[in-house]
Amino acid sequence: MNTSFEVFGLSTGIICSGDSIAERAADAADRQCGGIQNGDILVLAETAVATAEGNIIDLSTITPSIRAQELGKKYQMDSRTAEVVLRESDLVVGGIPGFLLCMKAGTLLPNAGVDASNAPPGCVTPLPKDPDKSALAIKTAIERRYGAKVAVIIADSRTHAMRLGCSGVAIGCAGITAVIDDRGRCDLFGRKLEVTKRAVADNIVSAAELVMGEADECTPAAIVRGIGLPIGEQVGVESIAADECLFMGVLRNNSAE
Repeated sequence: MNTSFEVFGLSTGIICSGDSIAERAADAADRQCGGIQNGDILVLAETAVATAEGNIIDLSTITPSIRAQELGKKYQMDSRTAEVVLRESDLVVGGIPGFLLCMKAGTLLPNAGVDASNAPPGCVTPLPKDPDKSALAIKTAIERRYGAKVAVIIADSRTHAMRLGCSGVAIGCAGITAVIDDRGRCDLFGRKLEVTKRAVADNIVSAAELVMGEADECTPAAIVRGIGLPIGEQVGVESIAADECLFMGVLRNNSAE
């Protein structure tokens, strides 16, 4: 992996349902950074991908269940949004005002990824239905257009325990290994690493989000160039079981005491 690289934000304009997110990102890259080149990593915001795929929910079409009404009242949420969150989540763990903490596809996240930010008025966007599949389809389209080997990461913003603010995480990945296992390597003093795995895709997303923004920048994509990771046919991000997670393990053990 190279010690220096470049990151280019891609201003695409507003993405609408039915748009080809691959073509919109590629057109922006042609205008702003010389196109997409061999070895580039294309990072795309999950909301833009979900929107292009038509995964937009008009809250006026939602009838909240009794459970959604209860959660909406308890956590000061629109009960229709709570209903969408319930439908998208595998388990609701708890919540704070405005948010439900949910398990979804092996990941702990607020509101099961349902977001009103950068969605049309009166609408919310869930996460893409299959982020890894989306990343692979976009990778295939980009490689067909340019004749270059590239990687694609679908990005989301998440909060972290006891930290203020959001940072980037990869929820879909195609073309690179998302997590690199450093166990067995030695530290500066010759001690072998026993647990260290580097969340490479997450770190790339965090770098990309510095130029993508979260508000009205209209920059839902970025190119990370020169990082030197080998591009292949790998697909997928990794998660761990709840009982292997430090935070979930502590919470469960304390609740059982």
